[in-house]
Amino acid sequence: MIKKIFITLIFVLFASNVMSAGSDSTPKKVKSEYDKAVTHVKAAKKFEKKGKLEKAKKRYEKALKLLLKSNDKKPNQADTLNYLGFTTRKLGDFENGEKYYLQGLAIKPDHIGINEYLGELYVATNRMDLAKERLKVLETCNCEEYNELKEIIEGTKKSKY
Repeated sequence: MIKKIFITLIFVLFASNVMSAGSDSTPKKVKSEYDKAVTHVKAAKKFEKKGKLEKAKKRYEKALKLLLKSNDKKPNQADTLNYLGFTTRKLGDFENGEKYYLQGLAIKPDHIGINEYLGELYVATNRMDLAKERLKVLETCNCEEYNELKEIIEGTKKSKY
């Protein structure tokens, strides 16, 4: 009798392990609005490089909506404000793009991305003196953003605003 119970118990334990092998009870990390927006921005940049501007625009619009939600939940995050400036600028809204960049710089004046992108915005809006100020901020960063902005200011590289 004990032998039967033991065998049954082993069988039940073995069967439950086999059955549960395919299921993962580890909770999956839910992506934040910010993370989803960054994914859309990266995809939009790729579409833009391929000349698929309508697809890029749709991705920027999706990213903008997500970034606005993210900014509502966690306001005054320099990275979020950077991407808010970037997406609004890419969608042709230079005025609000500049506002977001300036808000981000008020929080983190040495933010590399904001300084580069704000410089690009200044080039696109024909304010070269302000673009050069952003370049000056990046001068000691030893980063590709400095070179990118420098090439755009010098006209050796075209900005797609």
